[in-house]
Amino acid sequence: MKRTLEETIELYIRHLMARGLSKHTITAYGKDLEQFDSFLRHYFEDERPILDAISRRMIRDFLHHMSENERSNRTLARKTTTIRSFFKFCIAGGYTQDNPTMGMPTPKFGKKLPKFFSEEEIRKLLELPDLSSKFGVRNRAILELLYSCGMRISEIADATISQVDLRREMIRIIGKGNKERIVPVGQWACAAIRSYLKIRPRFESKESGDTLFLSKSGKSLTADELREILDRYIMLVASTKGYSPHSIRHSFATHLLSHGADLKAVQEMLGHSNLSTTEIYTHLTIEDLQKEYMQAHPRSRKED
Repeated sequence: MKRTLEETIELYIRHLMARGLSKHTITAYGKDLEQFDSFLRHYFEDERPILDAISRRMIRDFLHHMSENERSNRTLARKTTTIRSFFKFCIAGGYTQDNPTMGMPTPKFGKKLPKFFSEEEIRKLLELPDLSSKFGVRNRAILELLYSCGMRISEIADATISQVDLRREMIRIIGKGNKERIVPVGQWACAAIRSYLKIRPRFESKESGDTLFLSKSGKSLTADELREILDRYIMLVASTKGYSPHSIRHSFATHLLSHGADLKAVQEMLGHSNLSTTEIYTHLTIEDLQKEYMQAHPRSRKED
């Protein structure tokens, strides 16, 4: 039986869900493979691509097509990883005997330093929601929790009331791969969450359950809905382009380190598996120190 790419993608997505990967990761993998399937249809005269007929040249053509559409090397690297992981699953499951990604290089990209808000910009951002509105109260709590704990957007979307311990000022976060971590919650964020919980019944519906942050229909806010909400506030304070809701997480890490926090502690709060991932923030704080030094030290520059 010749399997189509489309039906095998469905099996792969179910496999990722069974592994407990985050919704955001599964969605990203799904979109990459849907794009791949859509692109390949021109090879098969608009018919559904057959898995066994996919060649390395087709994959390269797909990646070339993506690059022509101004996709960054970082995006191309992710798509390559997605396709490679998909075919590894197909081989293991016996859906195909040929792996066209074998030995295929991943596009290289330079590490970009993450953008982060200044402490003054963060203060302005947190004060933007209108607290006379139930949506403003909710959004203030979201922003305060994001900055207080350095959470990912997907982690905020999945957060439940039972994960938050306001008495002990802690939150239990379910991160990537269902890994749990305990992170302190600042008093400002605790106060904002208490204010929101008082008016949360005004959002509730039969589908609310234990979900912490609810949409106007009483359902869980999705990660995309959260990004849309936060983007509107970020546009009002961002000094240049390129800032996103994830920049709040970057700001959390950068501000902690610039005020003397231990790198290992920041790694644990961010939920990074490797310390090297967290170390990128030390480059940011070192740059800040150098700027301060050059501006303030009387012998930082030699006179001509």
